[in-house]
Amino acid sequence: MMGNMGNMMKKVQEMQNKMQELQKELENKTIEANSGGGMVSIIMNGKHQVQSINIDPSLLNENEKDVLEDLLKAALNQAKEKVDEMSAEEMKKVTGGLPLPPGMKLPF
Repeated sequence: MMGNMGNMMKKVQEMQNKMQELQKELENKTIEANSGGGMVSIIMNGKHQVQSINIDPSLLNENEKDVLEDLLKAALNQAKEKVDEMSAEEMKKVTGGLPLPPGMKLPF
């Protein structure tokens, strides 16, 4: 019985180490999201940190303020969704396909 407990603890430790490695890997991975046919593009890393925003110069006038705000919001939301999908795929590799408990996300 104690041998099983020791094995289980070892596996938990291995999984924790793999998750820490995964968090570091995700920080170095980026995705790009666009809106308005590419008029606004955002690059975000796997930790949901915005790395860059590119805005088409034609949107930089007072009359296009509302459009620009909507496009930024759409691109940011798309970037977040892509990072969440990327994180979920990477997590499947670490957990062997076992899902995380509800409400538990990477990074912890």
